[in-house]
Amino acid sequence: MNIIDLMQLPIFKQAKIIGGLSGSGREVQHVNMMDAPDITDYLNKGDLLVTTAYHLKDEPELLGDLIIHMSNRGCAGLGIKTKRFLHHIPDSILELADQLAFPIIDLPDQVRLADIANQTLSYILDIRTGELQHAVSIHKRFTEHIMSGKGLRALLKNVSQLLDFPVLLVDHHLRILASSTNSTNVSDDLENGLQQLTDAAYTSFTLLSSKSAFSVFPIFTHEKKCGYLIVEGFISVSDKQKILTIEQATNVISFELMKDNALKQYTKRARNEFFSNFVEGVFSSESEIENRGKELNLKREQKYLCVAGKLDRKQSDASFIENQIITDTVFEFLEGRLSSLSLPSHFYMISDIGVLLIEAGEYWGEENTVVSDWLKQMQNDINRLFRQTISFGVSNVCHVLLDVPESYSEATDALQTGYLSGNSQFVQFYHTKDISEILRMVPTDDLRNFYAFTLQKLSDLQYEEQSLLNTLSIYLETHCQISETAKRLYVHRNTVIYRLEKCEEILGVSLKDPDATLRLRLAFRIQMVLK
Repeated sequence: MNIIDLMQLPIFKQAKIIGGLSGSGREVQHVNMMDAPDITDYLNKGDLLVTTAYHLKDEPELLGDLIIHMSNRGCAGLGIKTKRFLHHIPDSILELADQLAFPIIDLPDQVRLADIANQTLSYILDIRTGELQHAVSIHKRFTEHIMSGKGLRALLKNVSQLLDFPVLLVDHHLRILASSTNSTNVSDDLENGLQQLTDAAYTSFTLLSSKSAFSVFPIFTHEKKCGYLIVEGFISVSDKQKILTIEQATNVISFELMKDNALKQYTKRARNEFFSNFVEGVFSSESEIENRGKELNLKREQKYLCVAGKLDRKQSDASFIENQIITDTVFEFLEGRLSSLSLPSHFYMISDIGVLLIEAGEYWGEENTVVSDWLKQMQNDINRLFRQTISFGVSNVCHVLLDVPESYSEATDALQTGYLSGNSQFVQFYHTKDISEILRMVPTDDLRNFYAFTLQKLSDLQYEEQSLLNTLSIYLETHCQISETAKRLYVHRNTVIYRLEKCEEILGVSLKDPDATLRLRLAFRIQMVLK
């Protein structure tokens, strides 16, 4: 109830607003009656003070201080029996009230202050009782609706009818969960507006592009960030009935979303456990794999592509739990966006790796481009929304379900290859590794030890006869052809023979031994890797 509503009560029939008329929309939550000099210390937001102003009769100019203090405290207004002691309100005080938009009400002298306070409080109490009854009725109605299994969409239609506005529900990623209409996507302009919001109790704004008003109410669940119940229209804070209706709806929706999340978490754990056991070879028979896979809509003869994704971890002060929360949040977002990928897909988590199992068709060349473009789009979205970078490893296509473990191994190998190259935010496709890539997977110390042991003195850069090492390298490179080696080095054939004999003497091996030459070739390849 505001000052305007208050003035409609019979007890205020002869009362009149003489100052601060523009503030007559202030909410009245309580009525206080007092003539003490220190009254402002006992006033609260929404209080209407009714008084005879006896303590101000000799110093009416102090009324200005009282008005300033009450306005600062958010009080609703001031009712004064002006004809009792003051007889006249100075014009400067009325001007101050107008400036502060703080209502001053001239109360009739013949009406007792106690009657004003009692009747006003009684009216406020009746309003509060009505609001409480309405809230209980709406909560019961919405709860019965959900308990009957009609779902969120039917609930939102019910809310929409009560509010006379379309209503939609979005999660903390701004994805539409349900709508009273057939809306499937949040417009870009509305999404930009929602991203600017904090978790306030109520927010309203108008889009400049469409001139459409929206009222937004947070939905708090198990998530760190809230979702939103969005009303496509303006809901005034003073419209208590509609505000209460929305508050009850948000409470019921919160519980419903938490219930759904508990079920989803159970299903997700079962799904992840199956895939982990599958790729690790835990199942004892092919039939067990096929039967379990069938429960998860995995087909035996289907072609699959495996994608392994992982957040690019940089040096940070974040704890293990904080990192895990970030990982879960990002991959939950990624899973939610699978609907935008035109190919049927399944999502799993193994430790900190998110796995996409994509059903491949007959024309994989075109689909390969679709998947690559989609992964790059997800990288951009994740970087924009979460300030995180993510990389993906992509396998070759496997032709039956039972080959999926091999595809998973290829995807994780591709991911690891990308990281070994020092890259981040990449999409790395799997290919068979050459010798250099395989050698890079071996610890550097082991490579150095093998190189030094195989070439012995020749591996020492300080060794005087570096020409021996160069000659040996070219000799092996030319498939042990002495003439070709001499030609490349611009030396006589006998010089090459002398140098090779010297190498055999230092190394203690014969260059005609295939095993020895293989080790030497490998040592020279390691030399290139170490450089």
